[in-house]
Amino acid sequence: MLSQIAMGLARILPAETAHRFAIFCLKHRLTPHYRARPSPRLQQEIFGMVFANPLGLAAGFDKNAEAILGAGRLGFGFSECGTITPRPQAGNAAPRVFRLRADAAVINRYGFNNHGAEVAAANLARQRPHALIPIGINIGANKASADRVKDYHDAAMRLGEFADYLTINVSSPNTPHLRDLQTPKMLGEIMAAVRAGLVAAGGRDVPILVKLSPDMCEHDFIAVLEALSDLGAAGVILTNTTIKRPQNLTAPARGEAGGLSGAPLLWASTEWLVLARRYLGADLVLVGVGGVDSAAAAYAKILAGASLVQLYTALALQGPHLPRRIINGLDAHLARDGTDISGARGQAKTAAEAFAISDNST
Repeated sequence: MLSQIAMGLARILPAETAHRFAIFCLKHRLTPHYRARPSPRLQQEIFGMVFANPLGLAAGFDKNAEAILGAGRLGFGFSECGTITPRPQAGNAAPRVFRLRADAAVINRYGFNNHGAEVAAANLARQRPHALIPIGINIGANKASADRVKDYHDAAMRLGEFADYLTINVSSPNTPHLRDLQTPKMLGEIMAAVRAGLVAAGGRDVPILVKLSPDMCEHDFIAVLEALSDLGAAGVILTNTTIKRPQNLTAPARGEAGGLSGAPLLWASTEWLVLARRYLGADLVLVGVGGVDSAAAAYAKILAGASLVQLYTALALQGPHLPRRIINGLDAHLARDGTDISGARGQAKTAAEAFAISDNST
């Protein structure tokens, strides 16, 4: 009953207020608790860890690592908190997040609003021993930083002890010039700084992933992909939000500045996955995010090459029962096709083929 009341409130509250309320509900167990029966079709070992299912909560939702245990209650197979910067920052002026319900989308220009690495570390220290799912920590640079590379070092040094993997966020459109760091040279400096930060914190060997923008030109995207293995990256997350605006958007807020996420990003982000798998082979783990709002969409990401998938926008729009529906539906897709995640991964050669297969499995 309490969870139904909470869900109703979240739908009528302003978008950012609803976001804060959702975090409160997850912290205080006011959401459904999904007790899934483990399925061998969904289970994988990645980075030396067992993922009971491939569906993760994307960065941007749990900015201060407050709701790790709540994410597990919803059924997610892993959760990525952040983006966390070394020092607290307020982010951009409100209003800064807008629902586009008619387009199954959201535009946000939050700007890495978070309480900083010290507060996140305290939250992680309290919850991490009780977490039953792998935890990723997404780190970024402060907007006013004089040395953004050092920011990644400092964040990794403070938070690395709690992470099952770290994600370098160089692709948010809401921090000026952050996307300028999406080059092999700059990523090389950041990767070295993150590894040095991990060494300074005690030398834990934490897998490092890079999250990229869907707005890169293909030449620059391929150049980064080809450098990732040499840079020591363990994987790549595709993709962050986009500043592009499809012509078919109809919601009143479609002209707001910021990163667009949700259904309009599904096709493009899946095309980037196909391209990445072509250039990376099986060496690096691909994480697919962007427009995942159903089991068919999650399955398409896996067919395109993703080992793991993430969502955030659809959770905000559809509510806390969505992870359960996707996990159960994905298992049914795999059962009908007589395969598992590992067998399905990368079977599609194009995004169109991935969607065709996933649609035919329903």
